[in-house]
Amino acid sequence: GIKMSKVTANGIQIEYETFGNPSNRPLLLIAGHGSQMIQWDEAFCLDLVKRGHYVIRFDYRDVGLSTKFDTAGVPSLETIGKIMQGEKIKPTYTLDDMSDDAVGLLDALGIRKAHICGISMGGMIAQTIAIRHLCRVLSLISIASTTGNPELALPTPEIIGRYVTPPPAERVAYIGHMLGVYKALAGPGFIFDEEWTRKITAESYDRCFYPQGKVRHTVAVLTHGNRVPALASVNVPTLVVHGISDPLFLVDAGKDTAKAIPGAQLMLIEGMGHDLPHGGAWPQIVEAIEAHTLKATP
Repeated sequence: GIKMSKVTANGIQIEYETFGNPSNRPLLLIAGHGSQMIQWDEAFCLDLVKRGHYVIRFDYRDVGLSTKFDTAGVPSLETIGKIMQGEKIKPTYTLDDMSDDAVGLLDALGIRKAHICGISMGGMIAQTIAIRHLCRVLSLISIASTTGNPELALPTPEIIGRYVTPPPAERVAYIGHMLGVYKALAGPGFIFDEEWTRKITAESYDRCFYPQGKVRHTVAVLTHGNRVPALASVNVPTLVVHGISDPLFLVDAGKDTAKAIPGAQLMLIEGMGHDLPHGGAWPQIVEAIEAHTLKATP
């Protein structure tokens, strides 16, 4: 069954939900930038449960039903521009803090070691957990993510623009805006499931409309620096999944991640963009995760 609740971890409240039997292979799912845990679709989680996992999804700080950092204020576009030009700005919190939150959640659940799977910014947090708390990691799965290597090519200004444009606050306009963003990030190889995307976006809006957190997440991502040197010491089984048509973190970001982590397996998916195509690419990704966690389980 599904158990949803809150725990205090690393000094904040974290909303989380578990699926399946706690004696199965624990798998922590970390969502993408500004995304609530429901972005890991329930059917996707239950498919992983069927394959022998105990699945944990959660709202990280500043999103969904977890603790918000309201008092920190919203960084301006000007501030973000300065960071991108290399100016040193102190973020409200860092990806290190966010990785410590996730480990705090594992502590609260009494889980000593887990398979850690993150997508996009969640992949960066997953990498950071492996860097800071390697003894807690059975294996690492980094999907559509990147290393922070400054030598990697940037996305087009159009994609960056879509990403930093504040969404409208009105519900219907918000859903339309986000559909545009998700469409622009999708790859040509899979049918874009507009109905599912609309449904999950509406659910997210109704559960918690909070665009401020996303801006602070952006600053946390941009100020984290290059993880490549630290990833060299991540000696746990690692699976890197990346869409060949990813317009946000180009495919080289996936290749760079796999190269940075000793012995990592790289799975490139033809025609996939910066998403988990609902229906389309799910089966092969779920199967790859299953094979990977089975192999990596002591």
